Amino acid sequence: MMEGMQGSGVETGKQYDVFHTDCLARNVVDHVTGRWGIWVLIALRRNSLRFYELRDGIQGISEKMLAQTLRALVQDGLVWREVEPTTPPQVTYGLTEFGRDIGEPLTELFDRITRQLPPRTTG
Repeated sequence: MMEGMQGSGVETGKQYDVFHTDCLARNVVDHVTGRWGIWVLIALRRNSLRFYELRDGIQGISEKMLAQTLRALVQDGLVWREVEPTTPPQVTYGLTEFGRDIGEPLTELFDRITRQLPPRTTG
């Protein structure tokens, strides 16, 4: 069973007032640029992952924050969620087309930043 963005009844291409606190686009931006949203999108950029793989791969995130972040990104239509009815359930997450579209410039930003940083030293 896959979950994604619920129908919002908004016309495609409709302009949003992103400076208004009730703006849907503003909420999506807040979820993407929040503390963990960008890292989830970057982690999913190459392939879908299970919950524990995301948790282990994104250092510093708690299970609670990961669950909340994923819930918001699924609701926004950026991430899909698939539950396999096993015991325990296996839950896999991946990027929707919208999520890939949004994640691409974020990945590019991350890559540009890391190219400009001095080389890491070991020791």
